[in-house]
This record gives sequence, structure tokens and C-alpha cells, in this order.
Amino acid sequence: MEKKTARLTLLIDPHKKRAFEQLCAAQDLTPSQVVRQLIRDYLHDHGVAYETGPDPATWKVPEQE
Repeated sequence: MEKKTARLTLLIDPHKKRAFEQLCAAQDLTPSQVVRQLIRDYLHDHGVAYETGPDPATWKVPEQE
């Protein structure tokens, strides 16, 4: 799993939400796990590459002597 996370908020019909949560529970998965997999699959299907490593803005370059 990715080390950093960002929140994604969405609106969904309460009946669909309940059915989704029940299905996830029956498969011993959390809704978050399923949504993350759906997003990975969607990006892959559309040929979108993404990084899962550390944020390049936080990389430390070794100092030269």
C-alpha cells in the first residue's frame, strides 16, 4: 500500500453505499481497499502511469565533497 494518502470524498446513493459495504464485508475487504483497486485498474486501463514512491519534492541529494 502507498505510504502517503490523500482523501477522496464522493457522494453516493445511500442504498448503493449500503449494498457496496455489505458486498465488501462479505469478501473480507474494506470499501477503501476496493475503491483503491478500482482506481488502479481504471488508470491502468487508460494507460495512465503514476508514481507510488516517495514524493520527489522530499528527496535529499547527497552533498558532494
